[in-house]
Amino acid sequence: MWKLNELCNLFKDALNRNESIIMGCRCKINYSGRAESFLDIGDRMILVKSDNTLLVHQPQGNNPINYMKPGTTHNLIYDEKKLFLKSNNISLKESMNIEIDRVYFFNTHKLEDGQNITICGTEADMSKMIYDDPSLVEEGLKPVSQEEQTIYGFIDVLCTDKNGILTIIECKRYNADLAAVTQLRRYVEKVKASKGITQVRGILAAPKITPNAKQMLEDWGFIFSAVKPPKQYENFDKKQKTLEGF
Repeated sequence: MWKLNELCNLFKDALNRNESIIMGCRCKINYSGRAESFLDIGDRMILVKSDNTLLVHQPQGNNPINYMKPGTTHNLIYDEKKLFLKSNNISLKESMNIEIDRVYFFNTHKLEDGQNITICGTEADMSKMIYDDPSLVEEGLKPVSQEEQTIYGFIDVLCTDKNGILTIIECKRYNADLAAVTQLRRYVEKVKASKGITQVRGILAAPKITPNAKQMLEDWGFIFSAVKPPKQYENFDKKQKTLEGF
């Protein structure tokens, strides 16, 4: 068990060295700023990053229960056998006062990370995949353009079908809903008007579609094509053999 009066200097030294700090403790929290909040006594994890961001996590869940943004000042004070972490962000008019009864663990380290995350399987990746191989959506499609701009946004993929009819493909990486259908319809109507033609097809490409969206799609004369976005870094494949398969 940590002696609370020893942690103040360790905390201050870590801040001066621009280190990240993580502490598991039993505490209660008063916050004022974006709203007013109080969190009664409980076990929490407190993280102070090198840019002075403060995150407070409960034992479950991925989102912090409370936080302070970069540029916050922090002071750990020992008084009357308790620790008080007082954090203030003057420019944002925010403050947090954490009263700590017990510390389970405390660690600091200089962390460095200059990498940017690479995201795959976006709608842009999906539209490129379809543009490169429109047969994933429908046989006979030939690509015309990708990301063609309209006043309503960018058309993901523009093709002609086997009969030479201009076809708009709208891509969604998750379940397609009513908003996706209405978006597709706006694109179809805009292309009809801008090109002075009366026949333009619409196809909604997504892994799944909600029942009411599918009904609306069919009512407007469009079709749905079940297509999954590319997942270059996906580790799990349902087709992968298990030990029982050998």
